[in-house]
Amino acid sequence: MIKDAWFTVQQIDEYTFAISEYGHWEKVHSFLLLGQKKAVLIDTGLGIDRIKRVTDQLTVLPIDVVTTHVHADHIGSHGEYEKIFVHKDDKDWLINGIQGLTIDQIRRDMCRDITIPIPKTFDPDSYQPYQGEPTGILNDGEIIELGNRKLVIYHTPGHSPGHLAIFDETNGYLFTGDLLYDQTPIYAFYPSTNPVDLVNSLDKISEIPNVTRVFGSHNTLGLEANILFEVKKAVQFLRENDLIKFGTGTHWFNGFSIKF
Repeated sequence: MIKDAWFTVQQIDEYTFAISEYGHWEKVHSFLLLGQKKAVLIDTGLGIDRIKRVTDQLTVLPIDVVTTHVHADHIGSHGEYEKIFVHKDDKDWLINGIQGLTIDQIRRDMCRDITIPIPKTFDPDSYQPYQGEPTGILNDGEIIELGNRKLVIYHTPGHSPGHLAIFDETNGYLFTGDLLYDQTPIYAFYPSTNPVDLVNSLDKISEIPNVTRVFGSHNTLGLEANILFEVKKAVQFLRENDLIKFGTGTHWFNGFSIKF
């Protein structure tokens, strides 16, 4: 397996790789899915180092970048790839900049609590999140055919307006971006987030059939599919107790938490 100073590459199966940035406090995962005709890279990480250095070692296939959402820690290396896809409701953020966060805040978040040496090419004082025109737009229910595997796009707003989850129907892998992960709270407390949309999106993914593993974009790599049962119970609890609004705080459930 690839040894790299910044990225940790973990093989999920013969055709699926996680490319993780464990030296950063956000513990971000990007995912490379290989097909027969092309590959899909789900997100491109923080941009502290060049992720294409890693994907070039893993495949010679053409790569389409599928963006779960337009936040700095998921679009950092978008500029290294020719084909970038995003949901229409996050397109404006990709072109004109991320709403709700100042560049000073983004830079502070980017360079704090780093536990391994940063690349010499990274300058936190001049860091700029990627901005650019996407190649195309992804819609709810859209299918991406890779030849030997089929990816289904789910529009799952809340953490951002155009947040997407990607279901690898062939293998049962559900890539949830920042909609669902463990250890640290799911964020729905920024002005640019929407608590009602987020809970509706959690409800939506809890109904996806034949999920075998859940891969969030932070913290533990790969969660058991039964977390979706816990998600369903959490949605019901939040709705029944009128908690789905800004200011109600952090709510802890079995395997995950949400901050409104």
